[in-house]
Amino acid sequence: MLFRQRWRDLVFLHWPADPCEVARLLPYGTVPDLHRGRAYVGLVFFRMDDLAVGRMPALPYLGSFGEVNVRLYSRDAMGRRGVVFRSLDCDRLLPVLTARGAFGLPYRWSRMYSRWFDSRLLYRTRRRQGARAGARVWLDVADEQVTATPLEEFLTQRWGLHERFLGRTYYLPNAHPAWSFRRCTLLGWEDGLVAAAGLSRPQGEPVSVLYAPGLPVVFGPPVPLAVPGTWPG
Repeated sequence: MLFRQRWRDLVFLHWPADPCEVARLLPYGTVPDLHRGRAYVGLVFFRMDDLAVGRMPALPYLGSFGEVNVRLYSRDAMGRRGVVFRSLDCDRLLPVLTARGAFGLPYRWSRMYSRWFDSRLLYRTRRRQGARAGARVWLDVADEQVTATPLEEFLTQRWGLHERFLGRTYYLPNAHPAWSFRRCTLLGWEDGLVAAAGLSRPQGEPVSVLYAPGLPVVFGPPVPLAVPGTWPG
C-alpha cells in the first residue's frame, strides 16, 4: 500500500468527447477507452479526507481538502483500463506541490468552496493563477439509491490511473468498495476547466450526472508500462 484516502460527496458530470481529440492528450503507451465507439470527458467534484502514507496516521489539516478534476479514459497494452487526469484543482498548496513533484500529476492550486443546503449541494472552484479558470455545480440529492447504467459503470469502475512522468508512462492502481449512488437532480452548472485542459468545451447538458456519498480508497505502487499501445484505426 502506497497511500490511502477517503473520497466524500462525489459529483460526476460527463459529456461525449471526440476520440481523436482525446487520443492526442493521453500518455504515450495508452489509447482512448471507448464505450460503444464513444469517448467521454468527466468533470468530478469531491472532498478528500484522511490522506495517509502507507499505514501511518492520516495527515492532520493537510490530509483533507476539496478537489475538482477533469478526466479522460484510457487503456494500455496490458488491457488495464484507467483514468487520465488532464487537471486536478485542489485548495491545499502542499499536496499540489507533492503530487506534481512525486508523480507528475497536473495539480493546480485553486480556491475551493463546498456546502450543503439541506438536500442541496454546491461546489465551486476558481484557480488562483493564470487565466483563473473555474467551475461550479449545484444539485439536489435524494436518499434513494439508484443503479448505475452500463455507461456509468464504464465511467466509474476504474481501478487505476495512467500518467507520464520523467519520460516513462506508469499505471497507478487503486482499490475501493463498490460505488453506492443516490438519485440526484442537476440544478445548474458552469465549466471553464474542460476547455482549459485542452478539450473542446462541453456542448449541452451532461449525459450522466451521479452523486456518491463516498468510500475509502487504497493506492498501490506505480507500475511502469513496458509495451507501448497504438491508436487503432
